[in-house]
Amino acid sequence: MVEGSKDGYEKTPNASIDMDDIQVKSEKDVMANSKEVEANECSLVKSTDGPKDGRETWGKKVDFLLSVIGFCIDLANVWRFPYLCYKNGGGAFLIPYTIMLVVGGIPLFYMELALGQFNRTGAITLWKKLCPLFKGIGWAVVLIAFYVDFYYNVIISWAFYYFFASFTTVLPWSHCGNEFNTERCFHPTEGPEFFVPYLDFNDSLTDPYNTKLPDGYGIDYNGTDAYIYVNKTVSAATEYFERGVFQLYATDGVDNLGHIQWQLVLCLLAVYVICYFSLWKGIKASGKVVWFTATFPYLVLFILLIRGVTLPGAQKGIEYYLIPNFSRLKSPQVWIDAATQIFFSLGPGFGVLLAFSSYNKFHNNVYRDALVTSTINCVTSFLSGFVIFSVLGYMADRQGLEVGEVATEGPGLVFIVYPEALSTMPGSTFWSLIFFAMLITLGLDSSFGGSEAILTGVSDEFPKRVKPHREIFVAVLFTFYFLVGLSMCTQGGAYVVTLLDSYAAGYSILWAVLFEAIAVSWFYGYKRFCGDIREMLGSEPGVYWRICWCIVSPTFLLFNFVFGLYGYKPLTYDSYEYPVWANVLGWLMAISSMAAIPGFVIYVLIITPGSLKERLIKAIKTPNQRAAREAYDRVGQINGNVTDYKTEDQTKIDHV
Repeated sequence: MVEGSKDGYEKTPNASIDMDDIQVKSEKDVMANSKEVEANECSLVKSTDGPKDGRETWGKKVDFLLSVIGFCIDLANVWRFPYLCYKNGGGAFLIPYTIMLVVGGIPLFYMELALGQFNRTGAITLWKKLCPLFKGIGWAVVLIAFYVDFYYNVIISWAFYYFFASFTTVLPWSHCGNEFNTERCFHPTEGPEFFVPYLDFNDSLTDPYNTKLPDGYGIDYNGTDAYIYVNKTVSAATEYFERGVFQLYATDGVDNLGHIQWQLVLCLLAVYVICYFSLWKGIKASGKVVWFTATFPYLVLFILLIRGVTLPGAQKGIEYYLIPNFSRLKSPQVWIDAATQIFFSLGPGFGVLLAFSSYNKFHNNVYRDALVTSTINCVTSFLSGFVIFSVLGYMADRQGLEVGEVATEGPGLVFIVYPEALSTMPGSTFWSLIFFAMLITLGLDSSFGGSEAILTGVSDEFPKRVKPHREIFVAVLFTFYFLVGLSMCTQGGAYVVTLLDSYAAGYSILWAVLFEAIAVSWFYGYKRFCGDIREMLGSEPGVYWRICWCIVSPTFLLFNFVFGLYGYKPLTYDSYEYPVWANVLGWLMAISSMAAIPGFVIYVLIITPGSLKERLIKAIKTPNQRAAREAYDRVGQINGNVTDYKTEDQTKIDHV
């Protein structure tokens, strides 16, 4: 960035007009119009960092770091990574995980942070500056964030439900005495029981072997007497989730969701009230909230870790988690799981990183931020594995089972298995309260990020309509979310959450970021992108980063997208198979965001005048901002207003 000093002030370019509007024809034109260019392109401000464009910035550097960390470290770090590590060879899984992190995850993470910080705009408007033909990428990522918010806040409301239900001396999922419990329920401290007598049929049972009974029931018959027995194989925690929180047994799946559960509605309302008052005033407000929501989970994780490793059987669980099985590395699925986990954990493509970094100061060391935050994210995932598997080992030890028989992933881990384990510990109420408080804060951070990506993207695209009325826009957006969320607060709401979770972002996010990587590296140009980073940090990225951005990262994304399609199977929830129309609806939702990219390409080519060749050239051509900046530099040197391109105290950043 061109900088100069005069009377203790800095000259900051790109303050009031779009660089695309500046046309430099010759040195003579530059000299003749120097006064006008200087007035338009430079504002004298008491600042040491970049453009004065009126854009809000983070109150403190740590606000930005905590916001990014809070977004990246979400519920999946707790419920997915530990299980994948156990499933894919224990400690051996860390090999493909680290490789995918280095060649795919961090480069894409760094790229998005740098794009947002340099261009200082949201995901949609960004492409007007990079490559207008691909503006559909911006709309695609905003749509994806929009769809994800439909159900993600509902999952947070489940954590609220469990949190409030924990204010009791006897946790409701710790016993089988609730009105919704069945005869198949077993107590967490006792474990499964088999062949438990249930009902005598001494007089009325004439043909016991042809009598049809529900799953879990059977008949014992010795020739004269018969009775029905029951296998108690459903935990109290499972029945609490499926029959207490929801009532899945009363529905027919997504065809008939049943009536609304008012307790879940109130919890969902609480989530949106918190989100609204955290986001309505912009990053100044949310930047303060994350001081608690991003740090509290670490306190709880360390408390649970200390408690977990002191439990009987914890060592057995940790061994299952860590003992390497290198033969598993021969399976392609292991590498796919590693790449998928890295990508969705760091979160490029949701527009969040672009939005957060766009509020940074121009010369902020985004390179260091990318390395620090991505490393913290991965270390947290690894740490959570000890927290989870130490307790799973304890549960397996109590019930006389193998760890693999109690290990699971997804919501079932944090809403069934782990709560069940906590209910058997002394002081179970305390452990349950802090655990679900941790889940709430983990979820809220990520929810803030997803919503901010939408708010920043739309407000930057429509600055006159949205930005001055942010409070109203946030209220309307969250009201719409809440109304959509009511379908997930029904007796069969878990079916809807699973449907949205499977289709909202899985394939479409890979598609969007694949085009993003290609557009930045090959259309905007990796050399120009590296030049942008040099303007911010004082040095250009090294060969490693260039190779990753141009070749490795797109290959990484294409690999995941193709294998994801290859391994596609129609959606199921336990034994329930979703109807065809539900899978079609899911694909339509995924395609709607994916189609934004080719759709906008067609739209741009239609509205651009000229022949097809001329249209392509105009649409692909990147606005030449650098030429205008260089022209301004010449103007400043001619008029004696600019002393040097770089300030003496500007620190160069050493790239790998």
